[in-house]
Amino acid sequence: MKKLRHFIETALCRLLAWWIPHLTRRSCVHLANGLGTVAFKLDRRGRTVALENVRCALGPSLTDGLRREIVHASYRNFARTMVDLFWSPALARPENRHFLRVHGWDALNERAARERRGIIYVSLHAANWEWSSLSCSFGGPGAIAVAEHFKNPGLDAIFKTLREVTGQMIIPQENSMLRMLRTVKRGGRAAFLCDLSVPPTQAATIVRAFGLEMSASILHAVLAQRADALVACVDTYSNSDGSCDARVSVLEHPPGATLREIAQACWDHFEPSLRREPGLWLWPYKHFRHKPHATATEYPFYANEWDAFDKLRAESILPSKGI
Repeated sequence: MKKLRHFIETALCRLLAWWIPHLTRRSCVHLANGLGTVAFKLDRRGRTVALENVRCALGPSLTDGLRREIVHASYRNFARTMVDLFWSPALARPENRHFLRVHGWDALNERAARERRGIIYVSLHAANWEWSSLSCSFGGPGAIAVAEHFKNPGLDAIFKTLREVTGQMIIPQENSMLRMLRTVKRGGRAAFLCDLSVPPTQAATIVRAFGLEMSASILHAVLAQRADALVACVDTYSNSDGSCDARVSVLEHPPGATLREIAQACWDHFEPSLRREPGLWLWPYKHFRHKPHATATEYPFYANEWDAFDKLRAESILPSKGI
């Protein structure tokens, strides 16, 4: 049954990869909105997690109706991101490149060349994060990024091809940190999603998000610190006509900033826009898996106390020595 399921999944993804690039951009928007609405109604487990995340992160003052609107918008945004990824081969054609407009890369490229420094691109699982990655190659030399393996190995090649259409290089997790460090030290570029939740026993730090604490990946901060690289935040804005605007800006931080301070500064850049448009974030994901012991702050029902989390909290308030 597992092999049959994987075969069907792979065949379906190949069909989508062939069919979706033939659609108009407006058709993609309508398709994504429809798929997002269906997923919102059918995905009971994910919807429950998302509603709880919104309640704890944005406060109990929100009405049930408003929370459902935010979560519904989050599902539609996720569907839009996935549909747009499958449409990306068409985006790579010159006549379609106007659907992804990039802003701020000229100044970034000039500064990187002048200071002879590599670049760490960071974004969140928010807005159109797949096109956020593609925009980095539209605006400058292609970046290197890591992608997790799917449980269905037949999907890896499909998604790798889609994510590399504009010049990105997707690499496996094995020895990825060393490879990215060498690339950035030579003036190259690497891209990260900096809201990934990781166990506190791994390469993690504590980041405060929406008043809650989460154990977040620290790899982007490690690269920025060890390679003395520029940190560039990429914000995307999806439009109703199917186009997308991507803007990049350098995140300024002092040379002696700790890993936690860099990671927190990255999050602080993005949180205001998420508060303005909360439906852009991936709320069905379990962002807050751990919580401090005896905290007065309310966390989602799935959050658990863990000594390793408290230990990381205690260590994170001290100057970091890296990993």
